[in-house]
Amino acid sequence: MNKPAPLPILPTHVIGSYAWPGWYHCCHACVRRGEFGPIDLEELQNDAVDLAIRDQEEAGLDVISDGEMRRAGFFTAAFYGFIPGLESLPPTRLLGVTSHDQQHRFRATRPFTVPTGFGTTQEFGYARKRTSKPLMVPLPGPYTLAGRILTGEGQPYRSREEAAWALVPFLQEEIRQLFAAGARYVQIDEPTPAIHKVQDVDIAKLFNAVVDGVRKPADAEIWCHLCFGNFAGRPYARRDYAPVIDTIAKFKVDQVHLEFAGVEMNGIGIVAPLANVFKRVSIGVVDVKLHQVETPADIAARIRLALRHLPADKLALAPDCGFSQTPRAGARGKATALTTAAGLVRAEINGSSR
Repeated sequence: MNKPAPLPILPTHVIGSYAWPGWYHCCHACVRRGEFGPIDLEELQNDAVDLAIRDQEEAGLDVISDGEMRRAGFFTAAFYGFIPGLESLPPTRLLGVTSHDQQHRFRATRPFTVPTGFGTTQEFGYARKRTSKPLMVPLPGPYTLAGRILTGEGQPYRSREEAAWALVPFLQEEIRQLFAAGARYVQIDEPTPAIHKVQDVDIAKLFNAVVDGVRKPADAEIWCHLCFGNFAGRPYARRDYAPVIDTIAKFKVDQVHLEFAGVEMNGIGIVAPLANVFKRVSIGVVDVKLHQVETPADIAARIRLALRHLPADKLALAPDCGFSQTPRAGARGKATALTTAAGLVRAEINGSSR
């Protein structure tokens, strides 16, 4: 396998999910009604992945994904289907405006097993054949994945922390299989500590148990994404990293990604010490919760603010979160504006260094 080319200064990337086109929503309604067979579904998903890859390539992103187009439901939803013995529970609220209390929930009827893996290696295998661009593969962290599973008295796991530790070996194996298949950028999505400001669990120890259990190829990287929630385009709670920044600094990853565009870059100075910890710090400079498509000038201004606190060779650029809650036209526009803005600032850096 050829060694991947080094990323440029100010590399641009997605967080994972991409916007569904209108026809994909319609087709999934048909799937839910039982109108698609297995071959029909595979063809549908392949076409959707091809579309997501093409949009990202045309936007000029440096690292792309398969758009998570095979993962039906928000964020972690598809992963629970790979864990036998989970029973679906109804949302706590069924009526009214869509929000976080209407998401999926499950009850475990027995200890976790993941006999066929979480499916990410198969996702990567198809996408790798469809593009020559560097690919990143996202999967949820243990504490976040455990969050939708009922725990407590009478359940297989007494606490969310205990359930999360039980998931660690399965996530380790998933990452091992991804690296063996040739993946070089694997991202662990662990937003829950940033959302809930978790203080009573050693999140860094839990997160690092996944990473420590994997032998990473020399040319590979492990990333982490921590946002403030994006279901229905809504953050979950107060958007502030200060209570958990020390925990984040303990994560054993090459790159950490934090959301800042949605708060108009307020508090960006908190990232400065992270330049001494990580190979890169990726900053969200595209607001996925904003319907309007930002101009390249808007995004370039955010990049310049980030550069006040991070050296250019330590800064990566991305949206605040995935594009799954963004209309496709908006996602295309925002991705293109991001790469255009990165080009503008790269030119400024190159010009000042002559």
